[in-house]
Amino acid sequence: MTADPLIALRPWEAPEVTSWGRLPMNAVDRRSGVLPLDGDWRFQLLPAPDAPVGGSWSSAYVPGAWTVQGTDDLPQYTNVRMPFPEYPPHSPAANPTGVYEREVDVPAEWAGRRIVLQVGAAESVLLVHVDGRPVGVSKDSHLAAEFDLTGRVRAGARSVVRLTVVKWSDASHIEDQDQWWHGGITRSVLLYATDPLHLADVTVRASRSGELRVDCRVRDAAGALPEGWYVSGELEGHLLTQDAEFDRFNAEDERVSDFLGEARLRTVVEDVRTWTAETPELYSLTVRLHRADGTVADTSRHRTGFRDVEITGRDLLVNGERIFVRGVNRHDFHPLTGRTVSYDDMRADLITLKRFGFNAIRTSHYPGDPALYDLADELGFYVVDEADIESHDHAHEIADDPRYMNAFVDRVSRMVLRDKNHPSVVIWSLGNESDYGANHDAAAGWVRRHDPTRPIQYEGAAKLDWADPSVASDIACPMYASLEECVEHALSGRQTKPLIWCEYSHAMGNSNGTLADHWAAIESTPGLQGGFIWEFWDHGILQRVNDGRPVGRGGVGLYDNGVAAPGHRWAYGGDFGELVHDGAFIADGVVFPDRTPKPVMYEHREIAAPVRIECFRHEGIVLGNHQHFRGLAWLTGEWELSLADGRTLTAPAQLPDLRPGETAAVPLPFELPEQGGEAWLTLRVTTAGDEPWAPRGTVVCVPQVRLREAVPQTPVRVKNRSVEVDDDGLLVHPLLTAAPTLSLWRAPTDNDELGGMAPRWRDWGLDALVRKVADVRQSPGRVTVHAEYASEAGVVRHLQVFTAVEGGIHVEESAELPDELDDVARVGSVFETVAGLDLMEWYGQGPWESYPDRAFGAPVGHHSVPVDALFTPYLRPQESGGRHGVRHFTLSAPDATGLAVVLDEPRQVGVSRYRAADLTGVAHHDELVPRAGCVVHIDAAHRGLGTASCGPDTTASYLVAPGVHRWSWTLRAL
Repeated sequence: MTADPLIALRPWEAPEVTSWGRLPMNAVDRRSGVLPLDGDWRFQLLPAPDAPVGGSWSSAYVPGAWTVQGTDDLPQYTNVRMPFPEYPPHSPAANPTGVYEREVDVPAEWAGRRIVLQVGAAESVLLVHVDGRPVGVSKDSHLAAEFDLTGRVRAGARSVVRLTVVKWSDASHIEDQDQWWHGGITRSVLLYATDPLHLADVTVRASRSGELRVDCRVRDAAGALPEGWYVSGELEGHLLTQDAEFDRFNAEDERVSDFLGEARLRTVVEDVRTWTAETPELYSLTVRLHRADGTVADTSRHRTGFRDVEITGRDLLVNGERIFVRGVNRHDFHPLTGRTVSYDDMRADLITLKRFGFNAIRTSHYPGDPALYDLADELGFYVVDEADIESHDHAHEIADDPRYMNAFVDRVSRMVLRDKNHPSVVIWSLGNESDYGANHDAAAGWVRRHDPTRPIQYEGAAKLDWADPSVASDIACPMYASLEECVEHALSGRQTKPLIWCEYSHAMGNSNGTLADHWAAIESTPGLQGGFIWEFWDHGILQRVNDGRPVGRGGVGLYDNGVAAPGHRWAYGGDFGELVHDGAFIADGVVFPDRTPKPVMYEHREIAAPVRIECFRHEGIVLGNHQHFRGLAWLTGEWELSLADGRTLTAPAQLPDLRPGETAAVPLPFELPEQGGEAWLTLRVTTAGDEPWAPRGTVVCVPQVRLREAVPQTPVRVKNRSVEVDDDGLLVHPLLTAAPTLSLWRAPTDNDELGGMAPRWRDWGLDALVRKVADVRQSPGRVTVHAEYASEAGVVRHLQVFTAVEGGIHVEESAELPDELDDVARVGSVFETVAGLDLMEWYGQGPWESYPDRAFGAPVGHHSVPVDALFTPYLRPQESGGRHGVRHFTLSAPDATGLAVVLDEPRQVGVSRYRAADLTGVAHHDELVPRAGCVVHIDAAHRGLGTASCGPDTTASYLVAPGVHRWSWTLRAL
């Protein structure tokens, strides 16, 4: 038996042991006077926790996961499955164990003080030794562990700190989140010192009425508390008063030990500035602990927001107002450092979300770094704080397993104790995808007792019955429940709780269809209050192609605009040689791994627009303020009139002074020209001044309204010019290298594959249709071609009529799909152009990618984008780059030669360097070879995107049905 008591304890095999020697969690600020221990540590990676430490050391950077720092233990991605077969609470014998070691020079001025080691996060079991002596154990991979080193280290002397991190344990079974598995110390490590007489905890409660209450707990490391100590508080120069009634109660309370003191401070702030996500007003609060002689023994500083959170009936209220929750689920992730995210990275995350209209974060599926909450307080976000509990693979067994009850209560309670003073935290979550059992009820009971000021949510409890008041969830928080089901519940008369999806739109690949439909229903249906998109990041790890290893910290600059540099790629499940994995399911964010926004972000920005065009009347435009708490003074605008004939007019906009929820009519800013065809009016809304999350002039939204419909135009036929086709009835044109043919197939999106549509399309043979010419008829200036396309589900009849018109060729097409082809990807034409056409200009929706069920955020206008930039590099190559509602477009060379296409009505158009087969045949973008010309799709109908990779498919109105589809277009040379 080993002599090391921590090894003898074997905590990686004991679910009833959540910690040993670890200090209680608290909310006292300890950011001043610390000794940072981040940097290079001596490091060894052992095959198992009880393996001997050898004599050869390498180096590892703290904070950071060893899985992305050059070791042979590489990242592994699983969604539900555990990465090892052992059942809880057991862990595998092959258990990578990292040993970190470094010397620490304890400051001489810390003599006589209490010295504490803080390890920000370690996955999954942490064992601490100092100078060879055991100090303690901690579990919970996403909360800090603190250990009292007083008496173990000496001020002015050097000590050796060893941190041993065991990757797999009984705790791994309740950390089975949908993310990469890593190992290491992933948040900062530091030492700090306090007076022996110190603040043990501070609880701040600040309500929208201006009432402030601060509860303080005091301890003395030397033993019994000294006589005469007291606390004082100051709120931006205003002194708080000590609650004598509370102190007298405690003096008579036998439950209060001589070793623990309690005091309460109070004040009332007149004309208080309340905190909301729109108006994140913060006050500086300082709490001081004094010795009897008045000298300060300890200090804790806080930024306090005055706000109330409550549930009234089926409404979640902030400061008495019903809010909409426009949320996203956020993991800790970075493409170079794995789960280690810097302060600057976190700030950039939240700024990106703020600029695209998000106001809420769910910390899926564990508490975030403390800095995240400071930033949420400052920038303005509602936070659902989620405990580090997910037992997805063994959920049913663990939910009622008494061996895990301590772990459930420990993880939930420590989260609450740490984060309770943040105004941004409005809801506590008991975890994720862990079934529902007694362990959840135990944790919920603790929270309700300790913090009655916030509601609790837990999807696993709520899903049993959204209206059941007895389960441990105050909110109905479904996961991917259909919109129809949620609306039905809200209208049923049975609803008793707010309905806020914890996950409702899965951002995997080219996805997030029907997002605007969801929000149209949410905003018009009492009882629905929003939800959280899954999720923020694509978790692609930057990988070197030549050796298949993570690039690590040195990879800064090796990616841009969502694309990895040559010789590199974004790795997903299976790319590190792991046999058990879940592929690209890890790539499901609204931003790429480098935080480049995906097109869906623009969709969300318009859905969440704070100011909107309600309608157009002949006397003017009606504008509305769709915020909950803020007026429009922080915004400015510019009107833009876009005409189909190519003209664009602009004028400054004077936004009316509207309170939240108000509307007002403003005059039409332009006299609409009699000529010019279809006309659209856009209000480009920007920040009027600098915001904490956006400099002056940042675009906030671009609401739009159509002022005039398009006038149909018929091309003029020219009979004295021939139309050339080859022997197969295919159009011959000098600008085309492949003639227009029928297309029913698209390179399957992740939703198509995982939702089951793509396998069905392959079974039908839509990816390899066989064309047979049935009839070709020619007349002066016109050719009619009847063709048939054979599929396993029946024959598709395709008609093309090519007519010579002024300046080009007019193409009329129809396709008759048999009833068996009841849900195809698209119906339309595909052709290829000559090389050198590198610029696309169009009138229609844009400039970013859009599809039939994700087009709300793409305003109609005149757009110009290089052909190569039209493509959206979703991590697994798939259908991308489409533009919805295109009226006409050109593809041109630098000398302005090229081709122009005019469509019979707004159509879905795709222009790319890749055929669908090119995209389907590879797994990563580094394997793609772009074509010299353009591959062009013109669709009469295009299937919606939906979110069927993990959630509802698109709705019936966005499906492509069988029957006859007709479309026409005119091709001209520039």
